[in-house]
Amino acid sequence: MSPATGRRRDEDSGRVRIPADVDRPDKLLAGLTARQLAILAVAAVALWAGYAATRHLVPPAAYGAVAIPVAAAAVLLALGRVEGVPADRWVIAAWRHRRSSRRLVPAPDGIRAVPSFLAEAAGPHPAALPAPLRLPLAGIGANGVVDLGTDGLAVICLASAVTFSLRTPAEQEALVAGFARFLSSLAEPVQVLVRAERLDVRPAIDALLDAAPGLPHLALEQAARDHAAFLAYLATSGDLLRREVLVVLRQPAGQAGAEGDRSGRLLRRAAEAVSALSAAGVSLSVLDGAAASGVLARSLDPAGPPRPGALAGSSSGIDEPVTLTRRAPTTASSGDPSQEGATR
Repeated sequence: MSPATGRRRDEDSGRVRIPADVDRPDKLLAGLTARQLAILAVAAVALWAGYAATRHLVPPAAYGAVAIPVAAAAVLLALGRVEGVPADRWVIAAWRHRRSSRRLVPAPDGIRAVPSFLAEAAGPHPAALPAPLRLPLAGIGANGVVDLGTDGLAVICLASAVTFSLRTPAEQEALVAGFARFLSSLAEPVQVLVRAERLDVRPAIDALLDAAPGLPHLALEQAARDHAAFLAYLATSGDLLRREVLVVLRQPAGQAGAEGDRSGRLLRRAAEAVSALSAAGVSLSVLDGAAASGVLARSLDPAGPPRPGALAGSSSGIDEPVTLTRRAPTTASSGDPSQEGATR
């Protein structure tokens, strides 16, 4: 299949391809990045300097026996990868991990020295002291502003999902234009995070079973019980996941102004983002202190207990109007009549 055909199929299906290597460093020379060229250049200069300094003292064969392994190590360091990580960064991370403390304790004021009598009792080889635990945040205000310490402030917003692929072409253009206007208005760092977490459907099952006897018709009661049984089957068949879309707005610490002024400026930016993204069909809500604390706690403990699921999610686009879009037949389904798709 030619690339043009693949692009036509993606356009017909309403999907947009996003490159997976958008963060790949630029290649400057011979397919090498600036980091790789710097490593190879430093190694070449060091080997040439060593040869120039010892060529009258050491035979070339002896120097080559030492230089070849060094050059091979430099090439592996520049071009090699360990589990997808560049070799030089992997070596630096391993060195930092080796030198870091294995025990971290909450100590905002630092680790105090061991009393002299305990140091004498420990002997010539005392145990290493723990290191202070440095969390990425210093606190969360009641208004939802997260204090990042030296990195500034941040506010977390919960965004709804948009059923883009099933919208009509006119609606898709309007959504893209609205999102483009939001991106063009950005002057500070913004992070869009899509995270998945385990879902507990037992509260939804209990709610269905409790509400079933009070439904006005026997068929509705039976449908509620069948749906509860279906949810129970899904819970036993495997781990259920729910997706959560978060938009994080940041205020760098280098900007002038008091703490209250910077918090107010950040909250005004969040209100502007709510208004701007509403034109793109995205419902954005600023999380207060309790909700932001819960999101951060779940992010720091992804293997924790599953999150209870409700019958109707506010971020799933369930209240959006249903529209129809007529699809053009694709290459694989040529000859079939045009299909109609419904979306919320």
